Amino acid sequence: MSVAGRKVLITGGGSGLGAEMARAFAAAGAEVVIAGRDGARLEAVAGAAAAGAIRPVRADVTREADVEALFAAAGPVEIVIANAGAAASAPFGRTRLEDWEALLAVNLTGVFLTLRAALNQMGGWGRLIAVASTAGLRGYPYVAPYVAAKHGVVGLIRALALEVARREITANALCPGFLDTEMTGRSAAAIARETGRTEQEARDALARHNPQRRLIRPAEVSAAALWLCAPGSEGVNGQAIAISGGEP
Repeated sequence: MSVAGRKVLITGGGSGLGAEMARAFAAAGAEVVIAGRDGARLEAVAGAAAAGAIRPVRADVTREADVEALFAAAGPVEIVIANAGAAASAPFGRTRLEDWEALLAVNLTGVFLTLRAALNQMGGWGRLIAVASTAGLRGYPYVAPYVAAKHGVVGLIRALALEVARREITANALCPGFLDTEMTGRSAAAIARETGRTEQEARDALARHNPQRRLIRPAEVSAAALWLCAPGSEGVNGQAIAISGGEP
């Protein structure tokens, strides 16, 4: 792959999609740095890879000082994937201000801090990728803060792409539908508690958002990220790429 020998930094790399992307980029020959708040999870992902292929750095992307320290520890990077995120559900009328602020902090402010630091240390070729969601392209009930944050990520990417368009840098967002990850498992468990359904019934209901009637595999998102870093993708800039089986 064309990423061989390049350094990539992935936030939220201790589990789920972030861990899968770390493994995919490492398998393609990249030098990978993963970041997150849970040091034990980061160490587990790094420890399961070939020696030195994945390096963990503990950081909270909602804290400006942590992000600055992260990039200082990582050294110059050419590919940055702002993947860290969180989700929670509640009816809009019962959404607390602290929940709103917390979800915007990790899902939107964290992306801003990560990509700003990334851009400021890029001198030549670079790829800026944000993991958004189909929630950045449409609405879903009971997750208003998450939807608002992901719409913000898509807007941020579209603005940033125009700023870097004259350079060898592109900025794009990946917008997967419901993923077959721990986060979706937690969502299914929450739905089951609220509705009396089984967790499997809740997972099936989430899968029905996808016209293919399935959850998206993390490897499908990793493949899209690798493609954005490959020759031939230079003209793909400022896009919100849906990976959702055709979900409108």
